[in-house]
Order: sequence, then structure tokens, then C-alpha cells
Amino acid sequence: MAKYSLEPIEVPTISTKYRTIRTKLPVPESLEIFSMLQQSEPISMMGQPPVVWERAEGFQILDKWGNKWIDWSSGVLITNAGHGRQEIIRAIKEIMDQNLLATYVFVHEKRAELTQMLQRLSPDPAGYQVFLLSTGSEATENCIKLAKTYSLEKYGPTRKYFLTFKNAFHGRTLGAQLAGGMDNLKKWIIDEGRTFIQVPFPDGFKNEDTSFDLFLKTLKDLVIKPGQIAGVMSESYQGVGPDFFPFDYAQALAHFCKENDIPLIMDEVQSGFGRTGKMFAYEHYGIKPDLIACGKGISSSMPISAVIGRKDIMGMYPPGSMTSTHSGSPIPVTAAIENLKIIRDENLVEHAREMGEILIPGLRLIQQQYPSVLGCLQGKGLVAGIQCVEKDTRFPDPDTALKINVSCFHKGLLMFAPVGIAGECIKIAPPLNITPDALKESLEVFGEACDEVLTKG
Repeated sequence: MAKYSLEPIEVPTISTKYRTIRTKLPVPESLEIFSMLQQSEPISMMGQPPVVWERAEGFQILDKWGNKWIDWSSGVLITNAGHGRQEIIRAIKEIMDQNLLATYVFVHEKRAELTQMLQRLSPDPAGYQVFLLSTGSEATENCIKLAKTYSLEKYGPTRKYFLTFKNAFHGRTLGAQLAGGMDNLKKWIIDEGRTFIQVPFPDGFKNEDTSFDLFLKTLKDLVIKPGQIAGVMSESYQGVGPDFFPFDYAQALAHFCKENDIPLIMDEVQSGFGRTGKMFAYEHYGIKPDLIACGKGISSSMPISAVIGRKDIMGMYPPGSMTSTHSGSPIPVTAAIENLKIIRDENLVEHAREMGEILIPGLRLIQQQYPSVLGCLQGKGLVAGIQCVEKDTRFPDPDTALKINVSCFHKGLLMFAPVGIAGECIKIAPPLNITPDALKESLEVFGEACDEVLTKG
């Protein structure tokens, strides 16, 4: 876990159109807040750069002491439409003025509006339905449940194995972590989940073999036959990178699943709603998943998630048996509706693709200056990641990643803590409404931070 110092230090004063740094960082006056949290919260909540958010607007974060950062985090890939969108705020106020705050699964009109909007985004609107939930973990858990139920009811208990990929992240609840591919996150789990199997992900860097033959060989080595597989789930890009499937691999995987009637699940919690320059990242592969897990960018604000899936799979549970307390709750549903309208009306999917043509080449120029330590760059649209490695190796270097992250924070560019298997990946994910000049300025800042850390030490 990244460890940020709470010792205020002098940093250069900055004043540009998009960035303002006026104080020591962290701000001395903010330390009392951090102290209160250290006493009242578990340490697990203290893993981000030490800034106390006061306001968030568009693609900028502001504190109460006059500092302002360009945001390269989108929260954690939440605010695709941008922070503090007035359209979302107005719509939330309107539903609150109706005195409609919670409905359980009693019907309200906006729930029908949102489910139809999401249905229209599916691979086949006539053949897919939408189930609303609260968090990404709930969505992936539900996908696991639905795939296993479908396979059990159609083929019996021999269809028991649920396949995911090494280094995957699908959430923090039990089923989601059993499906996840990071062993260090599963140390607390004893004996459960013996039917959850992880196979290598063909990222081309941590695992150089990108052929689908490796998938088939892994199954053969594990003595697992296609007729024993209840479902296959993958992030549309792995969040530890981002790491994307090779096109041919994704096509072969989809064919394998269809040929063997295995539900194929794409986890779009991080990658959906325009992030990669497509509405959903799986669209880059030309495939048609059976179930899609959604979250984060679905509302750019409030907690809401969804499963979009084939009607025959979604409809297996009778009334009242597949619900969640806040399924389709009015406030987050309202936020999601307005968010989807903004993404559509402002053409943010295409904008993300266009901004990717600035972001990815700009990052590549920086990475190519230090290829021995900035070992791998991956990205599409407005998500990218650079994996820091020990010099001339592929061994993760989380210390260097953290130093670059901190240097950016001091210069008015805010990211969340480095991610990856060992915290070696500098993850970049600005809101989709970032402007070209702000993106170019933030790339300059990132380059300066890399120079500072990698040249001056």
C-alpha cells in the first residue's frame, strides 16, 4: 500500500489557468482532519495523496486553502462526465423536492427510464435486460450468481468451474475476490472457492504469451473440460494496467464460450461509459458478452451499478428473489439518467477517443525517455497506465511509482495512489470532459515529475 507522508513540506508556488499551489503540502491546517480520521477510521482508508477535497468542478479538484489540481483520477474512474455537473445536481434536487429518497424495489418512474436507457446500450436491446444495484462488487457478484445458476439449471452440477484471469480485480466482497486474480487480496479466504480458477492474462508484458493456445493449455493442465465450465469473466481491460486483450485472443475467447454455451461476462465497472473511446471497452474486440457488469462511470457521482444481460439468463429468478435494498433508488437513478444524457449530448465517448490521441502519444514520448524504468505503457481513450520497473527488468518498482505520483501532487496534478500487482503502475484517468489544453498542460507536468524523479533522484 502506498504510504504518503503527512509532514508538510515547502513546494514551489504554482499559478496557471488550471493549477494553483499556494501552501505547503500537505496543507498544515488539514492535519487535524487526518488525525481525526486516523482515530476514527481503519488505516485501510488512508491510502491516497493527502489532500482534503473541498470542491470538485469539471476536471479540477479544489481544497479550502486555495490549492487547485488537474484531476487525473476521476475519483477512481467515477466522474466520466466531469465533477460537480450542474445538470446532475439540479436533477437530484428535483427528486429530493418530491420527498422521494428511497423506494426499495417499489416502482418509481425514473427506474423505468434508466433501465430502458441502459437496455438500448446493450449488444441486443430486444434480447437484454437490466438489473440495478449499488456497487460494482454487487454487479460482479450477481454476474457470478447468474452464470452459475444458468449452467447448473441447464447442465447440472458438473458445470462448476468459474474462470477468471490472473491479476484481475472484480471487487472486495467474497465472491468478487474469489473471482479476482491477486493472491495477496485473498489471504483472508480459507478453503472457500475451489471452483474459482484463474488463467494467465495475455497482457504481453507481465505475461509475454498472448496466444489463445495458452488458455486452452492451462485448462488441459488443470484437467478442466469445456463442459465443466459455468462461466468466464474478465475485466474488459485489467485495471492493474490497464491491460487489454489482443483482438484475436478476445475473438477466440468469445467463440470458445459461444461454442460451449458458457456465459461470457465482461466487467465494465472501470471501463464503461466512454472511458476508452467506446461506450463499453468490450466493443474494441467486436464481441458480444452475455452479461455486462457496470458501475463507477454510470452516474459520475452517486453509488449505483447495473448488470446488463441476456433475458434468458436474467429472468431465471422469480419475483422478490433477486433484489437489493437500494436497487434503483431514486437519487442515484436520477444521477445516472442525467449522466448518460451528458455523455450522449456532449459526445464524450468520441471526445475521449480524440483526447486519447493526445494522451497516449504524449505519455509514449515520456516513457521512451526512460524505457529502462518506465517499462510498459498501455492505454486507450482517457485511461492509461505506466508500469515502473527496476532498471532493465520487468520486476515491479512501487517506490519509483510513488515518488512520481507525489511529485505530480506537489505540482498540481492529482492521481490516485499507484495500482498494480505491487503498486508499480501509475494510473491515469482524467474526466472525459477534460479540454485539449488542460490535457497538454497536465502531460507537461507529468513529464516534469518524471524528469525530477528519474534524472535528479
